[in-house]
Amino acid sequence: MDQQPTRDASQALATAGVASGLTAGFVREALHRAIHGLGPLPAAARAAEYRLRRQDGDTARAVSELISDHVRYAGAQGFLTSLGGVVTAPVTIPANVAGLALVETRMIAGIAHLRGYDLADPRVGNAVLACVIEEKRVDELVREQRLPAPPMALATAPVHDPDLDALVTSEVTTDLLARITGRRMAVSVTRKVPVFGGLVGLGVDGYATWRAGRYAEREFLPRRAPSSD
Repeated sequence: MDQQPTRDASQALATAGVASGLTAGFVREALHRAIHGLGPLPAAARAAEYRLRRQDGDTARAVSELISDHVRYAGAQGFLTSLGGVVTAPVTIPANVAGLALVETRMIAGIAHLRGYDLADPRVGNAVLACVIEEKRVDELVREQRLPAPPMALATAPVHDPDLDALVTSEVTTDLLARITGRRMAVSVTRKVPVFGGLVGLGVDGYATWRAGRYAEREFLPRRAPSSD
């Protein structure tokens, strides 16, 4: 499906002030909080190791559990931030973007950790964020030579390119905002039945997170033998 209409919608909403504050710094902060933890929310590596122990050191099953759990988290926040319909959009769209960015980056960072990648490496950070972008969009960016390579190659590049930081974070913000505002517009006719909008938010955000997890699972190929420590 062509993403251009929803991208145009997200830009229009941003101009109207709905997405004020959703900057590259905001996305980087979500990545930082996902990797290092936030209050009672454990850091991505710690959460991933917990699932690895639960699965008796089976990395593939730990990754599967990590994805399943975060799909539920994404669905829950999608439901809650979609209950108010169009009327509450100026408040709930930024909250939805923040929640989805945190959930998806935490999941993807956990997958990267289980596959043997160093989350302190900025190359890996960019690869994690690139997996949040829809795979089709990543392919387009590579074809347009705006992005040098898919996530796996970004994570294993010989050196870190600081210029990629701004590009990747900008694309993540645009992609998340396009998804959420596009979905809001599609269900705007249900504004008198807010629970239905919540259910749509649950399904759409959960499915998008599942796709991001599977994308990360394919991109972050194992770099070391799995450990049961």
